[in-house]
Parts: sequence; structure tokens; C-alpha cells
Amino acid sequence: MNAALQEPLPGVLKVATPPAWALHAARHWQQLLVDHANCEKKAASTALSLMFAYPEDTALCQALARLAREELRHFEQVQQMMARLGVPVRRLSPGRYAGGLRAALTNHEPQRKLDLLLCGALIEARSCERFEVLAPHLEAPLAGFYEDLARSERRHAGMYLDHARVTLREAMLTQEHFDARLEQLANVEAHLISSADAEFRFHSGVPVEVAPA
Repeated sequence: MNAALQEPLPGVLKVATPPAWALHAARHWQQLLVDHANCEKKAASTALSLMFAYPEDTALCQALARLAREELRHFEQVQQMMARLGVPVRRLSPGRYAGGLRAALTNHEPQRKLDLLLCGALIEARSCERFEVLAPHLEAPLAGFYEDLARSERRHAGMYLDHARVTLREAMLTQEHFDARLEQLANVEAHLISSADAEFRFHSGVPVEVAPA
């Protein structure tokens, strides 16, 4: 695990980003930027979806509103970087990462709310880790850009984890349940990151060559 993540997010991520992904990302940084922009939009959309799903949780909604604003600002910054570097906007199909995590969610409440918040923490922690892994492999201005973004993503991951703990208390779930679900979801996340992946995306696994159709 990246040492920089251990203090604010102990034990959240099970595996580090494989070196093969970082090297591939450095060679295909244009596609990385395109998908990164999509990820920032999806992060804001996730925050809004949770606000609609749990409007009675005022503290969570306020935190999510702040997060959504930051994510949209990051989207604007990524688009500005793309324009600066001459990277055209294009459509990309979704990767398997988010869908793989969604498939592991519990369907009934209040466990589902806890799962959603834990997944939010995992995704943001992974984004932070990837920004930090990427920076040494990239040249200016991208290297500094990703170093700056890592700080925000760490805050976002901590916010999701804090509200997951609040949900645990409010739902009168046990600490054992919390630990078990975090372990289970983190293992799913780790598999998605460390296994072979035919599509290169910001949250994809180990790149493999796609056989021609």
C-alpha cells in the first residue's frame, strides 16, 4: 500500500496499483485524461445520487454537496488540461471497476447505505493512490496536477469512511459487521485492480493486449 495513505486511511486498500498499469498509463496519458474527466463527473453524480437516496441524513448531504462541487471543479480542471495539451474529448465505454463494486452491494437497508459509503471510500482512496503513483511517471504539467489532486481525494475518502462509521452507530450494527463488510468490499476492489483487464481505464486492472475481433 502507498505509505502516504496509511495514516488517513489505514487498512482500506488491500493492494497497490500494479507497476504495469502505471507504465501503461504513462504511455497512454491522453486516454487516461479522457477517462479521468469521466470519473470526476461520475464522482459528482454518485454524491448527488446519495443525497437523493438519503435526504434525511442532513450531515451526510451537506458533506456530499461539498464533495460534488469539488468533483465538478476537478472535472473542469481536467478539461482545461486536455485543452492545454491538445487532447480531444471522445466517448469511452465504461470500465468494469464500478460495475464490479456495485455487484457486491447489499440490497437491503441499512446495510446498503453502509456498503455505498464504504465503496465511496474505496474508490476515492484508489483515486488518491493512482494520482500519487502516476505523478512520478509523468512530465509537467501533468505530474504537478496529479500531485495536487491527491490531497483532495484523500479528504473525500476520509469523509466517506467517517459517515460509514456514523451509519454503523445509527443503524445499531456491530463493529464486526463493519469490519467484515469493509474487508469483503476491499477484497473485491483489490481483485479488480490486480487482475488482468482488457480495457485501459483510470480504475482498470493489469493491462492486457486485446485480441483482434
